[in-house]
Formats: sequence, structure tokens, C-alpha cells
Amino acid sequence: MEKKKQVHTHVNAEGKEYARSHGEGLERKHNHESTKAVLNRLSRASGHLESVKRMVEEGKDCSEVLIQLSAVIAALNNAGKIILQDHIGHCIVDAIESGDATAIENLNKAIDRFIK
Repeated sequence: MEKKKQVHTHVNAEGKEYARSHGEGLERKHNHESTKAVLNRLSRASGHLESVKRMVEEGKDCSEVLIQLSAVIAALNNAGKIILQDHIGHCIVDAIESGDATAIENLNKAIDRFIK
């Protein structure tokens, strides 16, 4: 059985129109505008986490380690917020337009895990 393709058109912040398509029932895989920003934040968080790891290995003051660790956690949370905003603005809009209730359920599960 051949899958039906659905095409959705969006307009980005600069007013440029772009189309997205996906097969019915397939997982949505999109290249979002914020991918580069998320990857940059994750790279910085990863580097920062390596620094925290070295601090622990070197026996640095626990208070300093905790402060730096909280900065890593904040960086990861900020990356998550960008992904969430992008997901709602694009994937969820597509899902609503195509009547995909599963995407909403998956979003709710992801939010529950992200906020814990």
C-alpha cells in the first residue's frame, strides 16, 4: 500500500515561505531553523560539563562544582526550551493540520519528562 504524502506550507520569521512534507503515519523528521542554535548550545554545555568533570577529578571546592554544574543544567534546559518552541511552532502545527492526535500525546509525554 502506498503512503499518502502531506505537504504543509509555513512562513518563517523573515517572511520566507517553505513547504514540509511527510508520509501519512511516518515519524516527522524536519530540519528546523533553530537546529544550529541548539547544536551550538549543546556543544557548549558538553564542553562545560567536561570542565566540571575535571574540577571533580582535581578535588575543587564542592560549592564551585555545584555552581558550575547548575550552569550546565541551565544550558541544557535552554536548549530544551528552544527545541520545545520549535516543535510546537512547526511539528505540532503540522500535526493539528493533519489531524494527528498522537503527536499531541507524544508532546505531553515529552513535557512531563522534560519538566521533572
